[in-house]
Amino acid sequence: MRALRIGMIGIGVGGAEILPAMDSMESIELVAGADLVPATLATFRARYPEARTYPSARELCEDADVDAVWIATPNRFHAEHAILAAEHGKHIVVEKPMATTLADAARMVEAAERHGVKMLAGHTRAFTTPIRALRRLIESGRYGGLRALNIWSYSDWMLRPRTPDELDVAQGGGIPFRQGPHQVDTVRLLGGGMLRSVRAQVGQWMPERPIPGYYSAFLEFENGVPATIAHNGYGYFVGAELVPWGADKAIYDVDRRVAIRGAMRAGTRDEAREKQEIRIGGDREKEYFASVSQAAWVPEDMGLAIASLDRADVRQSRHGLFIHDDAGKHDIEIAGGRETAVVQRRAELEELYRAVVHGAPLWHDGRWGMATLEVCLAMMQSARERREIMLAHQVPVPAGYDADMPIPKA
Repeated sequence: MRALRIGMIGIGVGGAEILPAMDSMESIELVAGADLVPATLATFRARYPEARTYPSARELCEDADVDAVWIATPNRFHAEHAILAAEHGKHIVVEKPMATTLADAARMVEAAERHGVKMLAGHTRAFTTPIRALRRLIESGRYGGLRALNIWSYSDWMLRPRTPDELDVAQGGGIPFRQGPHQVDTVRLLGGGMLRSVRAQVGQWMPERPIPGYYSAFLEFENGVPATIAHNGYGYFVGAELVPWGADKAIYDVDRRVAIRGAMRAGTRDEAREKQEIRIGGDREKEYFASVSQAAWVPEDMGLAIASLDRADVRQSRHGLFIHDDAGKHDIEIAGGRETAVVQRRAELEELYRAVVHGAPLWHDGRWGMATLEVCLAMMQSARERREIMLAHQVPVPAGYDADMPIPKA
């Protein structure tokens, strides 16, 4: 089996999150890393002594031994670095959001297609096993047609340490840009991809954070199916409490959230230090990512998803799906349902590997990522203009998507 040789551009928090998945795969070989921060590069070099390190994206892209790049740089650089990689013949995984403007996303798609490379829009919860199994159940028609989708999230996202660019909407900061892709990607996958319009409101009510920390949106598919999505990232209530096996904890427990708010209001919080602590090699790296790597599902950043069909409602359970139908309530454990988040993060790497090495379809390609970005941008436009926004760049879920995944049975 030939390994796909990956170079990572941007070894920050996003990069550190995917590294355990890469480490666990024989089909992936991490051969290079690039970052502007010397200390981060030094830590990366110590952990991966056989990998080459570079102080710039361009130097990494010029490395002939790199097959593909994982782009986890700040959002404003996604387009620049994806186009650079395409021009050097590298396949691409780009973190969410794909870009900060539709024009940049279109340039990325054009560059990938012109240079004949695969580009995958990565890191959304649509890749996870329960959501993929839910889609298979919907598509089977076993409980009739899909009638409605609802996803709600309550997280402590706004309390997590932020860099200055993360606090600037123009650079892709805020809940709609940073967390919207999780819910939008999932809704689009479950509903078939073809959204028609968006009506939304965005909330920004924390003086210490000059970015939106809330959104609520009504989405309509071309076939008339409605969907609602909402995310409150202010961390007073967290979604994990919605299930009996959960707790009052997201990234932080309630006492830590109280302490963080107090430090932010007093102006005494050292966010630069906290951010460095959760990067690769940081003092809290393992602790931080352990909080999102539990085997039992709880409503995390994407939240609780409920699909209403003609004759059933379906939602996530601890290790699979709850199916509420005419015969009662069934808890269906699905294949992979006990996998940790680290293992489930392999899905996007596996998709890229199959596409590059075996010529398999790339489901979450650049046009798919651009369609998800369009919805996130439309939410913010709708909030500004207080009107429904019609969509023009949506694409359907490709035929054959996850055809080899078993359909859950009650």
